[in-house]
Amino acid sequence: MTGNENALEGIKVIELANFIAAPACGRFLADCGAEVIKIEAPGGDALRYTAPSEGRPLDQHENTTFDLENANKKGIAINLKDPNAKKILFKLIDDADIFLTNWRPGALKRAGLDYETLKERYPKLVYSQIVGYGEKGPDKDLPGFDFTAFFARGGITGTLYEKGTVPMNVIPGLGDHQAGMFLAAGTMAALYRAKMTGKGEKVSTGLFQSAIYTVGMMLQAAQYPEYGFKYPMHRKDTPNPFLIAQKTKDDHFIQTCMPPYDLYYDRYMKAIGREDLIGDERYSKIENLGERSVEMFEIIEKQMLLKDKDEWNEILREADIPFSIAQTWEELLEDEQAWANDYLYEMEYDNGNKRTLVRPPVTFEEAGLSKYEKGPLLGEHSVEVLKDLGYSDEEIEKMKENKEIVTWDEK
Repeated sequence: MTGNENALEGIKVIELANFIAAPACGRFLADCGAEVIKIEAPGGDALRYTAPSEGRPLDQHENTTFDLENANKKGIAINLKDPNAKKILFKLIDDADIFLTNWRPGALKRAGLDYETLKERYPKLVYSQIVGYGEKGPDKDLPGFDFTAFFARGGITGTLYEKGTVPMNVIPGLGDHQAGMFLAAGTMAALYRAKMTGKGEKVSTGLFQSAIYTVGMMLQAAQYPEYGFKYPMHRKDTPNPFLIAQKTKDDHFIQTCMPPYDLYYDRYMKAIGREDLIGDERYSKIENLGERSVEMFEIIEKQMLLKDKDEWNEILREADIPFSIAQTWEELLEDEQAWANDYLYEMEYDNGNKRTLVRPPVTFEEAGLSKYEKGPLLGEHSVEVLKDLGYSDEEIEKMKENKEIVTWDEK
């Protein structure tokens, strides 16, 4: 549902960012109605070319990953190494509300695009930045990706795997999207402050910072080594066997989540067909479970293997047990609940192919979100944006000839 006016109608964002995290923030702002102008180098955002790593065909006219991060934006490609072309960037910032970037601190300083420099020229500007490891400390200039700064440095791949095996196969975007939405939240607060007081602000987050917050509960608990258990761990060693995924007869997994073990114990025993254990004091109280947690794990494991996922789906729903079938991505693409809530979107590309794309994870009842328009081709809006800035056709043509800008000329 789209309202009469989006939440950020009239807001202008200049995005000097590539890959995923910062563009994900820009994508959300664009969906909320902001005019987001994405600036790319002449070779384009490297995200345009990652399809082979994701198991997709490399096709700029059907680029689902680039669209996920860059839908609803305008795109201009300029050579910021050229002093004349660099003037375009500053003209764009002249009337912008938000400057969004993920360039490393050193590169921003060298380019005269650091916060301190821009603050002098644009005191009302919201300066929104994503970094890998933070802006201070010995690692502030390291290249940051979610595989490294989020998953590895952030304590995820080092702890969340079955003891005695290897870390999970991580996927791109999982940490980036969280950091991007965290930055979007901070950017909205800074924008509100700027509109209320006329004073700009710098707001930032990082992949490492986002990971620390994401694992915060267990990170804090790690300060108490004399209690509980230490990751990585064996599945059977969990103190609460009601929190572990179990395999079904047809080789799927059912994930349950019952932190208040005692509350669910009798109901769960009935649901899995072990009525004989209802009220059994050996197992019914988690404080008394102790080493018997392995026994309970094995009891559940044995029962779950007796039925397939669809049978368990019906039984556990009827028993009101918190659970979900662990879906594959192929199954998630067809998820009725996701489609019913518009979490997914069917995009028809110019080549006639229809693909399922993902929407950002926020819904507005009244303001709505912008229509899902694919991300810009490289330099697709260069001419349009430059004309809006007052450049003539002759000036634009000369800039093309001098390789100061790139335009998408393919017909």
